[in-house]
Amino acid sequence: MVTEQVRRWESGALAHGVNDPFGQGPLPWLRGSETYFDGTGRMVPWYVDPDGCGPAGGTCGHGPRTADDVHRQIKGFTSTPAAAPGEAIDFRITVDPPQQFAVDVYRIGHYAGDGAAKITTSPRLSGIVQPPPLTADRTVSCHHWWLSWRLQIPTYWNLGAYVAVLTTADGYRSHIPFTVRDDRPADLLLVLPDVTWQAYNLYPEDGRTGASLYHAWDEHGRLLGEQEAAVTVSFERPYAGAGLPLHVGHAYDFIRWAERYGYDLAYADTRDLHAGRVDPTRYRGLVFPGHDEYWSVPMRRAVEQARDGGTSLVFLSANTMYWQVELTPSPAGPDRLLTCRKRRGPGRSALWRETAAPEQELIGIQYAGRVPEPHPMVVRNAGHWLWEATGAGEGDELPGMVAGEADRYFPRTTLPPHIRRILLAHSPYTDGEGALRHQETSLYRAPSGALVFASGTFAWSPALDRPGHVDERIQRATANLLDRICKRD
Repeated sequence: MVTEQVRRWESGALAHGVNDPFGQGPLPWLRGSETYFDGTGRMVPWYVDPDGCGPAGGTCGHGPRTADDVHRQIKGFTSTPAAAPGEAIDFRITVDPPQQFAVDVYRIGHYAGDGAAKITTSPRLSGIVQPPPLTADRTVSCHHWWLSWRLQIPTYWNLGAYVAVLTTADGYRSHIPFTVRDDRPADLLLVLPDVTWQAYNLYPEDGRTGASLYHAWDEHGRLLGEQEAAVTVSFERPYAGAGLPLHVGHAYDFIRWAERYGYDLAYADTRDLHAGRVDPTRYRGLVFPGHDEYWSVPMRRAVEQARDGGTSLVFLSANTMYWQVELTPSPAGPDRLLTCRKRRGPGRSALWRETAAPEQELIGIQYAGRVPEPHPMVVRNAGHWLWEATGAGEGDELPGMVAGEADRYFPRTTLPPHIRRILLAHSPYTDGEGALRHQETSLYRAPSGALVFASGTFAWSPALDRPGHVDERIQRATANLLDRICKRD
């Protein structure tokens, strides 16, 4: 029955969201003036979710409803996730039943607290039902979908993180994220973790077809675990559910805060780093704003070379660079397939720490485990310049700042080469088995002079600009760090 499929769809979303206590619906913090007619002729904001409507929607009469992967009311993806001004982004979109739709393009930023600004709107477009996804060995791909709309990016557009909001004539909506990047010099390069986003993507969450590096479905519609999940996933498909990646909000939290205070940002995706489309040595610092768990060898090599050349690194989450992955071509183009073999079958482990290069050798700390319930972050070395003017004293507790997942220093694991190194938080928490563990926040200065900061928690970026999670001490500490990297007066 359809209701069972929807229940399975929900279970897939919940299974992925369990590690992120900051999960939220698609862009609820957008507060613009965009309005649409609902079924009764009233005007309603596009971001309003209908009361009492489940993921499958229905004729609720309250404005746009979120599309889902069971009915595929409207779903889509971009063939090129990042492009420069003057280049084009191709959108491949399915609409069921076939009808007209439009695409509103928003840029993420502060924008006086709105969170984003509408940049352009497509003409009315004719939607078609695209073919079902192709599957092979649990790899799901939609590379055979027809082109629906080509967005030519004007040369005057600002670099940044963008979201395309798709809305059908009968009031269903979905989202597609993309990036406008360039190789212009800037103080900071913000690296969006699209490789990790795809690793978690269970599209389609339909109880039958979808698969990620974590889950898949069996023939009875039961959600299977990691041992039965995909080994290879494709970038040529929509994101599940509402069309935005899991954990995407962490990056948007940082962007809104950083643009509010005028930091000079350039933008790239992790695949840009992998393919060498950006030169990280051109920037004073690289910022990794969100959950960034999956790294290829070229990604790590590029970041290490940047650090060794004097470029600082800022890791604002936890569980960074845990799995080693390969990016390979598909018939649609290069770097379209993501493979992580994890622990299945013969051969070497895919864990960085079980190779000759544990992640601590770059980051300064590494993944320790999940944090079932938020715990306070306990300040250490409060006299350090990072905590200057925050009001935080030695041993002070910052409520809820250890959450989701946590990192710590591993004494038996090699440290990176450093001139100075300091731990700026040491926070006890209880894990899922009831054992007492601890989180740590790390900072070291490399021989090149580069600073390498690692927050060691999922809660850092949300504390910058997430409603209900803002912590002014974390905001000030982050500003202290970035100001020093950017050499602000």
